[in-house]
Amino acid sequence: MRGALLLTFPLTLSMTTAAEYSVRRETADSIEIYVLRDEARQTEVRVAPSLGNNSYDMTVKGKRVFWSPYKTVGEFAAKPTFLGNPMLWPWANRIDGMTYWVNGRKYALKEETGNLRPGPSNTPIHGLLQYSKLWKVQKAEAGRGSAVLESKLEFWKYPELMTQFPFANSITVTYRLKEGVLEVETAIENLSAEPLPVSLGYHPYFQLNDAPRDEWTVRLAAREKHVLSNRLIPTGEKVPNPYGETVKLAGVALDDVFEGLVRDGDGFARFSVQGKSEKITVEYGPKYPVAVVYAPLGRGFICFEPMTGITNAFNAAQAGWYKGLQSVDPGGTWREVFRIRVEGY
Repeated sequence: MRGALLLTFPLTLSMTTAAEYSVRRETADSIEIYVLRDEARQTEVRVAPSLGNNSYDMTVKGKRVFWSPYKTVGEFAAKPTFLGNPMLWPWANRIDGMTYWVNGRKYALKEETGNLRPGPSNTPIHGLLQYSKLWKVQKAEAGRGSAVLESKLEFWKYPELMTQFPFANSITVTYRLKEGVLEVETAIENLSAEPLPVSLGYHPYFQLNDAPRDEWTVRLAAREKHVLSNRLIPTGEKVPNPYGETVKLAGVALDDVFEGLVRDGDGFARFSVQGKSEKITVEYGPKYPVAVVYAPLGRGFICFEPMTGITNAFNAAQAGWYKGLQSVDPGGTWREVFRIRVEGY
């Protein structure tokens, strides 16, 4: 079922405004949410810090940008699933088993801890924070040029996280709504005594309102595609992008890992989906060199997923054939943005 998380009759608890921008703190279904609004462009973004800090709803002139199968945020809380814009950390997509390698040492994931998301064929998927309640809001304010929400998760404080990924880190995510564009900035501070591997991703779900899925046109700004095993793990082989720069979705299912992103003069790579007049573009910052694109048949959404590395990046790097795993030195901070731009609404 297609739909949006439409929040009815929320109780407004606080609000900051600056001309055309505002940030409101509300409750809906007993869940605290923050609403960023750009009045001039009639754009709203809703974020639930206690539900994985997910910016689960974005609308322009009342029309949906993010896809959700639920009607209310309470339904989402009662039965969490992937929707909106979930964050993937400390690994994005799958690991090819219950062990992984970092800095030349092997680590075992522990099923009994209860915070793993199982993937098919014993491939733990999407990290540990999809629905985390551990995010703390640091700043919620509207300035003259934007509406901003900043939240932090101190990963190092929580044994149930550190037992799976024993590298002390702290994560800050800033949602910034400016001129109708949603920018997501992520900063990861390495609090460990050794390099921190960065296998970060986001998994936003998008929908268009003015055309059915089979009439959507997709721009794939990538030169290469990874060959995947039957477990959807990269094999080490890459081929030229078989779809070309644009592809019609009629009869086409996408679930692909792309590299060799085509970047514009500002350093950003742009993937987009176009309907009759509506268009959504995801702009990948330079430290997101990998794009996973997911558009299954029969579903009314498409995902353009910014990734710092390929699926199974830890173990592919240990195997020696993957050279793209990023890391942060002790005391350092990794920082990058991606943006969601909406047109024709």
